[in-house]
Formats: sequence, structure tokens, C-alpha cells
Amino acid sequence: MLRMFLNWYWKFYGWKLSGSFPYRYKKMVLAVAPHTHWVDVMVGFAARNAMKIPHAKFLGKKELFVGPLGWLLRAMGGVPVDRFSKQGTVDQVVELFNSNENFMLGLAPEGTRKRVNTLRTGFYHIAKKAGVPIVPIGFDYENKQVLIGDPFFPGADEAADLEKIMQFYTGIKGKRPELDLRHLKK
Repeated sequence: MLRMFLNWYWKFYGWKLSGSFPYRYKKMVLAVAPHTHWVDVMVGFAARNAMKIPHAKFLGKKELFVGPLGWLLRAMGGVPVDRFSKQGTVDQVVELFNSNENFMLGLAPEGTRKRVNTLRTGFYHIAKKAGVPIVPIGFDYENKQVLIGDPFFPGADEAADLEKIMQFYTGIKGKRPELDLRHLKK
């Protein structure tokens, strides 16, 4: 039933995929941006359905995974993390990559829906420490496209890698353009 709704949403609002999804990789970090509005979650679930990767996961604070809401979040692909654990969030997520044969994780590199001047780097450190590629995904509301970038493995030069990622996002208009990443274009 959820898939039918997501298919309807995708078609009704006229979204399309642009780019090739790297199905050859069984593990990856999907860096999804810009995240400027709660509707991005709907577009993300619909895109996940359109890309045929229903097993792709997302993170949530463990407090949300209690009771019926927890069941629903898990059913939708949510994975709880303890933000106050001695084992930091990056290490908790790396352990998930290490303990699963197939594991795709979608994260918003901004870490918020507010305007940011830099990306948070947790997604980058997760990918690097887990030895998995980062696949940039962009929500282009102006053209109703979900853009799929080329996968790449984090290298020795973090600043150059983050610059490469930013180049992908800086031309993409978010749902709330005043909050997207275009102002970071160099």
C-alpha cells in the first residue's frame, strides 16, 4: 500500500530521476541535499521507491524508536542511534556497515533544514571509516528531478573531497530556495 502511495506521489507531482544509480555497490552513503523542508522526506521516500532501493536506511535518534512510532520508523527503514553513547554516532553507523552485507544509508549533509554555511562532515567520516562510496543525491525542485551523482570513495584530501561534493549541490534549487546550498558556490 505504501509503495502504491509513493508511486502516485512521484507521478502526481511530476518527479523524474536524472543520472544512473550505482547498483553495483552493495554498501554506500547516500548524501541527500538540499534538505530545506519536511516535504523532502516524502520526495526521498518516493525517490527510494522509484530507484528500487527499498532497503536504503535513514538514521533517527533512539528516543523516537519507542512504542508504535518505533515500529513504523523501523518498517520505513529507520535505524536508531544513541547520540549520547560513548561510542560516537560515526562509530555506531560504521558498525552497521560492517555487520551488514548490504547497507545503504541516506543522510542530509547539512544536518538540519536551516540555512548552513558548511556541510557537517559525519556522512563523510562514516563513508571513509566504513570504506564505502558516497553517492551525492540532489532534490532539484525547480526541475522536479532527483539528481544522482557519480559515486566516489573518500580519499586523503578531505577538503578537496568536500569541495567536489559542494560543486554537485550548489546549482540545485531546494523547496525553500533561501535555505538551499547555492549561496556556497565559489
